[in-house]
Amino acid sequence: MSADIPVVDLEAALADDAPEDLLAAVRAAAERIGIIQIVNHGVPQETVEEFHRGIGRILALPRAEKAKLASPTGHPYRGWRQWPDDFGRLELERFSIAQYDSPEEARAAGLSAENAGLFAHRNVWPPQEPGLRDAAFRYHDALVGVARRVLGLYARVLGVPADTFPLGDPYTTFVVNDYPTWNRTDSPADGEKLLLLEHADSSALTVLHQEGDYAGLQGQRPDGTWEPVPIVPGALQVFTGTLLTNWTEGRLRPGRHRVVAGGSVTRRSSGVFVHPGLDTVVEPLPAFADPDGSDFEPDSVRERADFNVEEYLKVFGRPEQVTAWREGRPYVAELAEATE
Repeated sequence: MSADIPVVDLEAALADDAPEDLLAAVRAAAERIGIIQIVNHGVPQETVEEFHRGIGRILALPRAEKAKLASPTGHPYRGWRQWPDDFGRLELERFSIAQYDSPEEARAAGLSAENAGLFAHRNVWPPQEPGLRDAAFRYHDALVGVARRVLGLYARVLGVPADTFPLGDPYTTFVVNDYPTWNRTDSPADGEKLLLLEHADSSALTVLHQEGDYAGLQGQRPDGTWEPVPIVPGALQVFTGTLLTNWTEGRLRPGRHRVVAGGSVTRRSSGVFVHPGLDTVVEPLPAFADPDGSDFEPDSVRERADFNVEEYLKVFGRPEQVTAWREGRPYVAELAEATE
């Protein structure tokens, strides 16, 4: 077990008689690195495996079949897409699922007409896996439940009431990342190849499941060095996002992380990014606010959701992808011939 990223028995940590050393380890990790691993979290293993079996069969399809599962409107956070590096070599395949399939479904769930408009770009469900939708949302809902419990745990270790963090009816995004094996030496940088660049999530919490045969996920320590997040059977990883850092006036560190290449089998992760409700404006809560003034600006969840795609494309979008998005048509990145 890593001293920086502890494996936490969630049931034990939430018990009335939780060991003090366990709570101290949770607090240290939340304040120093923003990542914990949890076991005994209450999510049935079959719920996890049912979703991963289905999505695994989709990701194993021929590329020509997967290309049909790209968003018909070019939305980068719907359906399947692949991402090559600057040499056209595959770094990542992704399948993204929105919280609601359509504006009508969002309205039926209680969202305002304005907020429901965020779901105008519909989910893409593979016809090859008719049970995937139900399995995906069972898994999604279970991970949101975990996020609520971890927020209660963080409140406990910080010495504030259990309901301090007002998640309400959360806004979520849901992503599966598939990372290829990497044994190339085309360039000097390939020895330390990054398949996912360093970043912190913009959620309150992100709950992740990872599988593979190497610790490709790494968390950043306060001194800037990197700590591998080992693959622990049955564990879920929980990352503090920047919204929780804002709520706590910087008390809880955002979990900066990256993914490095390696291993002999495809590495896969699936994560649910949990934000407070869309009408929430996040700013330091009274329990943490600095009376001399805050370094954190109010952060609107709805405004963040509105500009998410544009900000992503501004940083990472390639010209042809941006054009496809503007024209409302599918986009599938091209790979170099040698990687097909």
